[in-house]
Amino acid sequence: MLALQGKKILLGVSGSIAAYKSPILIRLLIKSGADVKVVLTPSALDFVTPTTLSTLSKNPVNSSFTEIKDEEDNPEWNNHVELSLWADFMIVAPATSNTISSMASARCDNLLLACYLSAKCPVFVAPSMDLDMYKHPGNQENLTKLKSFGNIILESETGDLASGLKGKGRMMEPLNIIKCIVENTKNDFPLKGKNILISAGPTYEKIDPVRFIGNFSSGKMGFSMAEAAANLGAKVTLISGPSSLKILNNSINLINVVSANEMYNEILKYFFNIDIFISAAAVADFIPNEIHHLKIKKSQKLNQISLKENIDILFNLGKIKTNQYLVGFALESNDGDKNAYNKLINKNLDAIFLNILSDKKNIFNSDYNHGKYITRKKSISFELTTKLDLSYKIFEQIINDS
Repeated sequence: MLALQGKKILLGVSGSIAAYKSPILIRLLIKSGADVKVVLTPSALDFVTPTTLSTLSKNPVNSSFTEIKDEEDNPEWNNHVELSLWADFMIVAPATSNTISSMASARCDNLLLACYLSAKCPVFVAPSMDLDMYKHPGNQENLTKLKSFGNIILESETGDLASGLKGKGRMMEPLNIIKCIVENTKNDFPLKGKNILISAGPTYEKIDPVRFIGNFSSGKMGFSMAEAAANLGAKVTLISGPSSLKILNNSINLINVVSANEMYNEILKYFFNIDIFISAAAVADFIPNEIHHLKIKKSQKLNQISLKENIDILFNLGKIKTNQYLVGFALESNDGDKNAYNKLINKNLDAIFLNILSDKKNIFNSDYNHGKYITRKKSISFELTTKLDLSYKIFEQIINDS
């Protein structure tokens, strides 16, 4: 399930140079599962074409109260009330100084403003103007007034402005707009109230103070699962082995560990208070029999390292689980379906996601992935897509099954 799956969004675009970001915003909204309709102010037509926005949104784009839609030149009314009642959310992006002033004073001289004044849904406003315009007391007063109406202001960002100046006033970037909408509408999302624990990344098992046994896992799949879960409304704790990745959703509780034992101990602190556990970590299968407390010198001519099996975190959790829904990940080079299903049964899992190592599409450190979601009753294949998109699709299955 995507972050905005099934949500109906009315996007209002006013006449700003930042209107060039509108096509990007529409694509991201649709990619997040939303249905998008667009209204333009007359001045917005100087910056972006209805044809572009209509093609991307797959819906008609309106910029006036009436429009000629038949061969007899009979004008047809664009019903602003119907548009407003249709929407689950309205976004005004970019919102110019003129549009913000009109919204604050209930002026209604174009279709966008009429839709805004008729809206009963949450309204998000993304100001876009030059540095000194943004700072002007009149604009700040109008933004405060919109907040008092219950509108949500998507704060302008700092950076290069069209005037050549640098400062605050840029329209919030489309990806950040999506994140703010998701964050402000979590009550509507399917994982609201769920506690989800996710493990990610590799584990490093010490040989001596400077050497270790590890693997090439980047942690990207686990971090993507955590971001998707948080975007779907869950309270998320992410326990990660060594990784250079940063969390993109500040609501995620990130705990960093190094070894498998450290990871297991942290998991146990949360395990009995969660609803879902997702084991996306690539835990090292073996650890040295002996850890050297001093660096092994080259002159010592160490010819071999004696290994033993590492702790099997998921197996242990399967033995002690009560009502937790357990999801594992399996990386196989041969007999993938058979081996993954055996792990599902032997480790008492509810589901397992199968990756095939020999598949050239599946590359460590890649932003893309595909594979199979397997339970005791079904096996569903997913084509190559981004790890974040795949995470949403996996959660759609988990939500349906758990």
